[in-house]
Amino acid sequence: MSPVRSVLMFKLGALVGMAAAAAFVRQVLPSRGDEDSDELSLVAVFDGIDLTSRAKAFRGGSLLAWFGGINVDLRGVQLAPGARLTANTLFGGIALETPPGWRIESSAKSLGGGVDVRGTAQGDPNAPVLTLEGLSVFGGIAVAAKADAAPVESPAAG
Repeated sequence: MSPVRSVLMFKLGALVGMAAAAAFVRQVLPSRGDEDSDELSLVAVFDGIDLTSRAKAFRGGSLLAWFGGINVDLRGVQLAPGARLTANTLFGGIALETPPGWRIESSAKSLGGGVDVRGTAQGDPNAPVLTLEGLSVFGGIAVAAKADAAPVESPAAG
């Protein structure tokens, strides 16, 4: 067998193996939590999840995006003391929207991807704190502080 053919067969086998493992994980680890849950466990495997939380005492939880994506809007959340969120990606992405008044303490790492935390109240010692942990492998984790969206006004009927 030629060396090129051997490499292609290896890559095909690795891809099929990762897809089979992802399908297994999708069955074993279902997502838990909804808009009112104080703790989330979201799993997106070959899928996407878009959640706007309204939790009254958000404690955190875990997010896993494997060949998928997760978008969580936390701008309507009351943050509980000691809130901790673990975010892991494998060829996927996680986006978090937080209020500008929060402080994000991140120890998340990346390998062949990126972790980006922007626009949070890093210098304010009295700001509510969300601790972010996790690993991004060939994917990305983005945290952005955004003000509440202004309501869109429809044009007046004449």
